Amino acid sequence: MSWWRRIRTSPEWQFLFGCLWSADRGLATVWWSLVVLRAVVPPALAVSTGWLVGAVGAKESLLAPLATVGLLFVAMQTLGPLHTQLAGNLGDRASATLQDRLMVATTTPAGIAHLEDPELAADFSLARDFDLGLTSVRMRDATPQIGSGFASFGAGIMSALVVCGFAWWAGLLLLIVWLSPHLLLRDSVAWKDWGSAEIKDHQRHAEYAYRMAVDTPAAKEIRLFGLSDWVAERFNDRRGKLLALALQAFRMRERSVGLSLLALVIGNGIVFGALARAAISGDLGLSRLVAYAGTAMGVGALATLEFDWWLADAARPVPLVNGLLQRMQRIGGLPAGAGAAAGLPSQQIRFENVAFGYPHGSGPILEGLDLTIEAGRSLAIVGQNGAGKTTLVKLLARLYDPTSGRITVDGVDLRDLDPSGWRGQVAAAFQDFVRYQLPLRDNVAPNGVPDPVIMEALDSAGAAGLATLDTVLSKQYSGGTDLSGGQWQRVALARALAKVSTGAKLIILDEPTAQLDVRGEAEVFERILRATQGLTTILVSHRFSTVRHADRICVIEHGRVIEHGSHDELMALGGRYRTMFDLQASRFDDDAAGDHQRRPEATG
Repeated sequence: MSWWRRIRTSPEWQFLFGCLWSADRGLATVWWSLVVLRAVVPPALAVSTGWLVGAVGAKESLLAPLATVGLLFVAMQTLGPLHTQLAGNLGDRASATLQDRLMVATTTPAGIAHLEDPELAADFSLARDFDLGLTSVRMRDATPQIGSGFASFGAGIMSALVVCGFAWWAGLLLLIVWLSPHLLLRDSVAWKDWGSAEIKDHQRHAEYAYRMAVDTPAAKEIRLFGLSDWVAERFNDRRGKLLALALQAFRMRERSVGLSLLALVIGNGIVFGALARAAISGDLGLSRLVAYAGTAMGVGALATLEFDWWLADAARPVPLVNGLLQRMQRIGGLPAGAGAAAGLPSQQIRFENVAFGYPHGSGPILEGLDLTIEAGRSLAIVGQNGAGKTTLVKLLARLYDPTSGRITVDGVDLRDLDPSGWRGQVAAAFQDFVRYQLPLRDNVAPNGVPDPVIMEALDSAGAAGLATLDTVLSKQYSGGTDLSGGQWQRVALARALAKVSTGAKLIILDEPTAQLDVRGEAEVFERILRATQGLTTILVSHRFSTVRHADRICVIEHGRVIEHGSHDELMALGGRYRTMFDLQASRFDDDAAGDHQRRPEATG
């Protein structure tokens, strides 16, 4: 790789001429213009001061040199604050640009494998928190410092050029010795191990502890079990290790510091000694001596070491963020078929010898699975935990593709259909449904449907009367409210039913009523079956009192379908389904008997 290519692919280049430029070209242009102006003013002020001193000595008019010095002094005092404010704005926009890229990187892939990949999760955690000040400085804070650093660099270079007017070697020597600290101490100010596995591990654990402490869902258990100190200690421990690693990386090497000081003392001694000799010999007048001495001192602006740190620290996340889109697309992307999915399924869905295993899993989840799902009917899927029920649902929603085998819809391979078009035909209520901190209307229909449709969906899900459609479902907002777990599940079911109005033909219910009691679940499922009559409904549930109402039932074990039939057929078969049904029924009977025995004591 050539030196020019190394420069163009460096994080610093990507930050300065990629991130900042794409964030706001107009603002970036003004930012760079102010860098140039601030670089010119200090050496110009030194030269003007020499002019003023010469005019005093020659008893000439002081109006022009004094006005120039005053103007440059005012400019030096005002350009800095202006540049700082503008740079903070540019930093905010650069941060927003990177956050937008992260959003695109996570949402662009058609699948979800990239969100469940451990290595990508570590990198994404590191990239996502770049602007929280946890592993790198905020861009709003860094950009003003970087702008001032570039201005100082420019002023140092311009000053060195002025000194070249005295002697070409003097300007060059000062340029070299004042740049030497950047070369000798570079390893001390740039955190090269920022993206190491150790840093990522500490960052992920620190972030997790932080989220537990500040997010509402964990608040009850943290207080109930007295875990406040435990969470704080975990966060402090991981953050302490991050800071220790950072300080270790920033620790300056004594030898490099000594060499830098030696170079500065010798180089500046030679130049200022030459200036003194020239002044004593009469070869250098007072005016020029003041100008050259002032600009010689101004070259020292090149040694602003904190500029290296600010630039390196702010630039670190940029390549990581820029590279995530390609990496996430490679892992989470799915072949984009072009087939139309409207109206599907109208006949059947078939799993044909389907096998699947997660990329970082311990083995196959599904293996040689064959299953036919008749369109327009309901199918319940049962099995022990880990049997592959939820994985089957993910494949059906095409969040993943099978490792081998195929899934067909009316004879068409699911991979040949447009993913977005197919998902438009699918409505789902998952066991880990989302609780949007939005009004009830938006919780039921995020993409918007008429209010009568929303009200009908809520009624079908048994959620009528929970709140007005404009009520925000979060107590963190004024006038908002929160719901119980069972009420939230009914809202999630209403969300799936509302999508039916947009043309969805396949309804997937993955443990949709786990937080409802047996009677509530039976009632809701009866309502759902009525609301989805004529559609294809797939239910994953552990409760056989609900499962038995489905048209067909399949039992999955070790990634295969081992039984398939109606409730009566499977009970008559006397196999795995009958065993699980009887076991659950006996538990229910035991609970009922216990309640009956306790009831007289409670009323006596």
